[in-house]
Amino acid sequence: MDVKEVLRLADEMVFAKTGEHLDDLQKAILRGVWEGQKYSQIAKTSYCSEGHVRNIASKLWKRLSNVLDEEVTQSNLRSTLERRQVFIVSQNFGKDFVFCNVNVNTDSQSPEVPKERSPSTPTSDTSQPQTRLDLADAPHISLLCDRTSELATLEKSIVQEKCTLAAILGISGIGKTALSLHLIQKIQHNFEYVIWRSLRHSPPLETTLKNLLEFLLNKPEIELPTSIPERISLLMEYLRKNRCLIIIDDVQTILSSGQLAGNYRPECENYSILFRQIGETTHNSCLILNTWEPPREITALKGENSQVRSLQLKGIGAAAVEIFRQKSLLNPETWENLINTYRGNPLWLKIVATTIQEIFRGRVAEFLKYDRIFLGEELAATLHPQINRLSELEKKLICRLSREANSVSIEQLLQDADLSPSDLFDGLQSLGRRSLVEIEEQENETLFSVCPVVRQYVLSNPVG
Repeated sequence: MDVKEVLRLADEMVFAKTGEHLDDLQKAILRGVWEGQKYSQIAKTSYCSEGHVRNIASKLWKRLSNVLDEEVTQSNLRSTLERRQVFIVSQNFGKDFVFCNVNVNTDSQSPEVPKERSPSTPTSDTSQPQTRLDLADAPHISLLCDRTSELATLEKSIVQEKCTLAAILGISGIGKTALSLHLIQKIQHNFEYVIWRSLRHSPPLETTLKNLLEFLLNKPEIELPTSIPERISLLMEYLRKNRCLIIIDDVQTILSSGQLAGNYRPECENYSILFRQIGETTHNSCLILNTWEPPREITALKGENSQVRSLQLKGIGAAAVEIFRQKSLLNPETWENLINTYRGNPLWLKIVATTIQEIFRGRVAEFLKYDRIFLGEELAATLHPQINRLSELEKKLICRLSREANSVSIEQLLQDADLSPSDLFDGLQSLGRRSLVEIEEQENETLFSVCPVVRQYVLSNPVG
């Protein structure tokens, strides 16, 4: 990597993570350290004191450490960034692509900064368009237990049927993020742009739009319209002219707590305008939302013949044995019991498998001798924010359902829960959208229950 590539990569990864570009002094420090200069030399060429350079450098290394999820220092800067480049290549995101404007070609050991694309500038593979990827905000890609069917469904909806808005839904730990990352590997060559963004810090819509537009337009310093409608209009124009895939993770953070599923926090209400316009307007792109619960636009617009789709992720079933193999668990004849109890949730199973390994030396049979379902602080912590965000109506219902070991009918709930049919239906529907109730049919009657893990959490923790 030459110094220009380093500066471009570092700047755009920082921008993707924080929404801010590196300033001139930070770039000078990066350039100087990369070229082997001491802080005193950088200070001299930057016309400032050595102490000031050291102070800014310390803050810069912390920022890069946060972006790269590993410690970055003056001494390991080169090895860290070169290792990140190797990591990008190893993920096999296509034969020839652009990551944060840095071209990575698996057939070359010395990638070059890409030139502006034009009809006269062919890519290395003329059968497929070059794809610009901005995945700096995405987590590391992880093992994906068998999701062949789900990947095929999403690929068909997005690539063949060209849906414009899709939601991947499911309780925390079920694998929405991992599925989306592996989906990128399968379909990224069908798009000119692939962008990953997370809403985990609930950024205002203005910031999200600015972030998307600056990458798509490839002009970080461009002066954008100030109003949200104008920015949405500019984004929609780009989505019509180009084939873009945008994945937005952690969408539940802009949705409201204390209300039924799908309602927005007051300060994030305008995201509804963006999602609805993308779902209702004809264009060439696709927006994927990863979320615990669907925004109301998804429930209102989705359908088999619609350009809006949703995929509710369930547990991984027998494929979970790979998790147990990795954890070196024993007694494989008991694994199915463990999978069923924890409903095939990959995160829950990893947590409990770690406990079995640490306490029982991997003996699942010994662990299963105890009737009480083990939650532990780590697993309980994953459930707490999801249960805590329920409305009072939902809390009342989930407490009632958790008192029963077996499924309960609507008639029983109406008798015992002291609710009107309308409130009961609203509550059950909302809990279903949050993946917190299980529904089954028995002799022409609909029955409801909560899974053992959620039931144990509710019984062990005051709710409401």
